[in-house]
Formats: sequence, C-alpha cells, structure tokens
Amino acid sequence: MMLAVVASFGLLAGCSQGGNEAGNSSASTGGSAAKPEQVTLKVGIFDRGNSPAGVTVTDNYWTDYVQTNFGDPNNIKVEFVPIPRTDATDKVNVMMSSGDAPDIVFANTNVLTSYGYAKDGGLLALDDLINQYGPNLKKYLAPTLDRGKVEGVQYSIPGRRVNTGKYENLIRQDWLDKLGLPMPKTTEEVYQTLKAFKEKDPGQTGGKVIPLGFSLTPASIEPIVWSFIQDGLTDEQRYTLSESMGYPLLLPGHKDAVEFLNKLYNEGLMSPDFALDKDEKQVFQDVMTGKVGMYSDNLGNSYNATPGIAKVLTQNVPDAKLVPVDPYTNNAGKHLKPEYDPTGFFLMVPASSKRGAEAIKYLDWMAQPDVLFTLMNGVEGEDYTLEDGLPHRIESDATSKRMYNSSDITMITQGEDFGSDEKNWAAAAAAVPEEFQQYVKDAYKMSLTDTINYANFTTPIEAENKYMPTLQDKYDEIIVKSVMAKPEAFNKTYDDLLKDYMASGGDAIVKERTEAFQAMKN
Repeated sequence: MMLAVVASFGLLAGCSQGGNEAGNSSASTGGSAAKPEQVTLKVGIFDRGNSPAGVTVTDNYWTDYVQTNFGDPNNIKVEFVPIPRTDATDKVNVMMSSGDAPDIVFANTNVLTSYGYAKDGGLLALDDLINQYGPNLKKYLAPTLDRGKVEGVQYSIPGRRVNTGKYENLIRQDWLDKLGLPMPKTTEEVYQTLKAFKEKDPGQTGGKVIPLGFSLTPASIEPIVWSFIQDGLTDEQRYTLSESMGYPLLLPGHKDAVEFLNKLYNEGLMSPDFALDKDEKQVFQDVMTGKVGMYSDNLGNSYNATPGIAKVLTQNVPDAKLVPVDPYTNNAGKHLKPEYDPTGFFLMVPASSKRGAEAIKYLDWMAQPDVLFTLMNGVEGEDYTLEDGLPHRIESDATSKRMYNSSDITMITQGEDFGSDEKNWAAAAAAVPEEFQQYVKDAYKMSLTDTINYANFTTPIEAENKYMPTLQDKYDEIIVKSVMAKPEAFNKTYDDLLKDYMASGGDAIVKERTEAFQAMKN
C-alpha cells in the first residue's frame, strides 16, 4: 500500500522557467559587484517523531554537515522542512496545493504523483538543470533516472533502491524450543504453531499472549494476503486486477487470505485491537514486552538499533530469540511475496520554486561517492570501522544519536550498493548489533524468495488518480470488518464490502487498466 497523492493541482500552474534561476547573480552598486546574496534552499525531510533528546530533524549533526560542506561553499542556506511520516501524503498535498511546498518534495510512487502534478503545471521540468548541474547525479542514478520522466520530460528524480526486499516475518525461536516445535514451513503449520502458543503460553505472559502480532498496516497485511495469491497468474490478470497501490484484492486467493485472518481473529490467535493500530506502535510494544510469538515487519526494521525492537525485547526477556522465518505458502507451495521496484523516493521540484538550480546542485553534491558514504555511515572510528571494505557500525549512544535519521538525509538512495546482493546484505547486517547480524542476512535472503513485482503501467490510469485515496479507506474497511466478522457472516460481509469497493471506483480502475493493457499489447 504505497503512498498515493491526489492528482489535481491546477492552482500550481505557472512559469516553469522560474526554477532555473541560480542563486549566484551579483548586484551592482556604483559600478562594482557586490557580494552575492545568500539564497535559501528548502528541503523536505521526514519527521518520524523519534529524535533523540537535544536534536530535531531540522537541527542535528547531519543538517550542520550539509550546511558546512554544501551550503556555505555555495552561498546557500539549507533549510530542512519537517514532514510527518504518518501522514506524509496529506501533508505534501496541502503544501503543493497551497503553494507552500519546499523546493524539494518527495513521494514513493511516480505515476500517481509526478504525472498528476506535472499535468497541471505543478512541477519544474528538470532535464536542462540535470544536464547543467547534475553530472554525479546522472551517473549514480543511471539505472533509474528515466523512470522519473512523464511523456519524455524529466519531472521527478527517482532515487535508487539497492535492496528490493520488502518485508520480513519474525518468530520467537525460544518459544518453539520450549514447546519442542519445528520452524513452521507452511501456512497450515503457522496455524498449528499459533494455536500452541495460545494454549501453552511459552512466554509465561499470564494469559496475555498474542500468538500473531498484527496491525492495520501494509507490513502486517501484505505478507499474508500476497502469500495466498494463486500460482499461474497471466500478465493480463496481473495488470488489470492489481492496482498501483499494490493491492491484490481482485486476484484469486485474496479472499482466502482474509478468511484465514478471520479464523485467527475469532480463535483469539492475533492482536485483538489491530484495527486501532495504524502505525504499528502497539504491535512493537507487545513484541518488546514479550507478548508476541510471531509478526511481520518492514525488512530489517526490527533488528535496527532504532527503534531497537529486538534489542529491547532481549533486555526485557534475556533468553528471547527473535529470528526470521518464511512460512506462508500459496496453492503451489510457493512463499509468494511482493518486492519493491528498483526505485526509492521520487524527488520533485515545484514549479513555484525559484531554486531549481540549487536543488539539483544539492542532490549532485550528495551523489558524490565520498559524500554519500559519509552521510550513510558517519565518522570512521566513531560510528563505524571498515572490515573487508564494509562499514561495521560501532554501538554507542553517540552513534545512535548521530545516525538516527541519516537515511532520511540521503534521499537519492535507499541502501548502499557494494556490488552484489550478498555484499549488500552483509553491509546491512553490519549496521545492526552483532548478535542480530546473521538474522539480518537471512531475512534479506528470504525477502527475495518467490517474489512478485507490482504490475504498474508507465502511463497513468486516470481512474486511480481519482479514486485511490477513497479506495485506500475502503480496503482497510474490507480488512477490518471481514476479519472481525463472525465466521458464519464472513462471506456476506466480505462480498458486500467488495461490491461497495468496486462501485466506489474499483470497476472504473479495472475498466481503464484493461483498456491500457490491450493498448500496450498492440
């Protein structure tokens, strides 16, 4: 369920050449050149609400580093603009429609964003600016740069995604050991394992055990629903029956997945208040306090020093062993799961911005290998050591404070590329505490087993621009009400909600996708 951005921004239409003004013109007084006036470049950045004491997302080690090493030499004041992570879509929309957006904004899907903004004159064309100011950027983003074009014009800059694995499933190995149970390898074995967790409470939670931690988020929903999608899909099914948000709602097997969740819910095998947990905070809290036997998460997140889920769990429960597992199976026995496209966030410059040149200069500075390495790893000897050419994180409070949001600064990439999947996995593992490093490698490998890519068109589906924001809520409603329905009412509940979903825009999307698929074939 990727970010969707409403594509109706007629208020943004304006002269796109304004962003070509570089902030280095000199003013004349009495025939002599005055010192160029410093200009301000505003850069959007996620505010995840996790800043350590004494720093903020707009005032920390890396914002100072950017100013000292890029801003000051170029006579540019770099001002970071916080965008709340939990409602980034709405915040960016409001900023864009009000003309108050920073000079660099971002979203993580292109067709629904760049196209919608560009079509209404809301984005600056970046081709000339990149050619003039972005040699390092062009080189680094060569594999993905064309994905930011709309009708042949570069309206966005797609960052690189080095690791395309998306999710990880995690289980309490120590609970399995206490009960003498094997690692589950099929969906049916998952069910039997969850039943055993509930009945025997190996964590001695005093009846508070939650066999499957679950929240109303993609990280909980997608690993399960995609694993039920049946084998042998045709290209037409993939393109016409799955939407750009990533929902497999209309693909064969989705209803079976939701019915499986309904069974777990009614038997008390999953988080009872999942519908209220829209940011995973409750699931994470339950995991860290030792109540959860199994759950799914964004790849690598649970082992990272921040938020420190596995680390806090082992502090609270010293013998806890949280390990990756890949157990869910479809009708062909495959561990089907989605993976990301090789692009990260799509970076855009609003047409109203006068700082297009500075924006590209900033991203080009960041794309230099030494700068990017420093931004992602910190200070050698203080934040990392080099072993076999790979940076290994030094665990300390100072490093945690310095590096907590460095990945949000490096917006042109998600992950470092060391030349192979194995090296990239090893590098990702090197950034977590040593006791979790092998688990990270295993999780990354599992995340790329039996994967399926979202079938997105390179041209926009107008019905998606129009209806997907509403259908996001409709999909959540299908999950919540169908999962919580009594077993005997499941079929009617699910079918009625699906009918409403289709009438609310789903039918229009399928119709337009079918027409686009036929045109693409021809």
